Amino acid sequence: MTAPEHVPVLLARIVELFTPVFADRDGVLVDATVGLGGHSDALLEAFPRLRLVALDRDPAALEKSKERLARHGDRVDLVHTVYDGLPEALASVGVAKADGILFDLGVSSMQLDRAERGFAYSKDSPLDMRMDPTTGFTAADVLNTYAPGELVRILRDYGEERFAQRIVKAIVAAREKEPFTNSGRLVELLYDAVPAATRRTGGHPAKRTFQALRIEVNGELEVLRRAMPAALGALKVGGRIVVESYQSLEDRLVKQALAELAKSRTPEGLPVELPGHGPELKLLTRGAEKAGEEEIERNPRAASVRLRAAERIGEPR
Repeated sequence: MTAPEHVPVLLARIVELFTPVFADRDGVLVDATVGLGGHSDALLEAFPRLRLVALDRDPAALEKSKERLARHGDRVDLVHTVYDGLPEALASVGVAKADGILFDLGVSSMQLDRAERGFAYSKDSPLDMRMDPTTGFTAADVLNTYAPGELVRILRDYGEERFAQRIVKAIVAAREKEPFTNSGRLVELLYDAVPAATRRTGGHPAKRTFQALRIEVNGELEVLRRAMPAALGALKVGGRIVVESYQSLEDRLVKQALAELAKSRTPEGLPVELPGHGPELKLLTRGAEKAGEEEIERNPRAASVRLRAAERIGEPR
């Protein structure tokens, strides 16, 4: 059985947002989470003078995107790094600042579709969940070694799981008998720990716990907190940033980072903007944009997307 085709989310909208920057002119775009290269491939096709710097922490994803983007020749530089290393990645290929930056956050299609990576609760597989499988601790390590209080915090903060206490109590009892190694045993435990009424109406009982473990293993929110100011600092005046988030915690961080720089620092009541106190960014989306029903029908993974975009209109403070 072949894996489902990778379908880039909100692709037409992303091309539209970058058109004023890259149409008929040279420019550098950073795809900070290139994954399988779907967005990048389309953007390189749409803008023939575009140069791409593509980042990913997952070596397997970089290999796949390298194959997919090979037809664009020397217009593409691939860098193995986590996206908070964006300024260093640009410097490594001789670029000072970017004209456009794209983030497509969360777990990639390839990571979900490969059972051995351990991201999908629908398949029994090793509890790994590392986006870069060459380094760091696994989801099994978290389940088997973290103190109960830490596990409760992770499930509550990263999974927004209201039954965190019940779930952790069950996990601690189970790991005392035998350490966790595979997802199937954890999914079975979660079915038993989450009340039946919630299972009927609240989606799959493993969804929130798996999200929480994945975020902890990959340090996703801490990385994003560092990555947003780093990326915005590496964006030229007139350049644009587009971010696709897939859960509320990510979207909140992105919203706050963009909104902070879209505000004026001129004291209220003054008749003119003080020099150097104006907004750095202009927001290009009204709130977060979502995928339409047709796209969600074609690509169910688009259902949770939240897209935000901004243009740099002033020099960094």
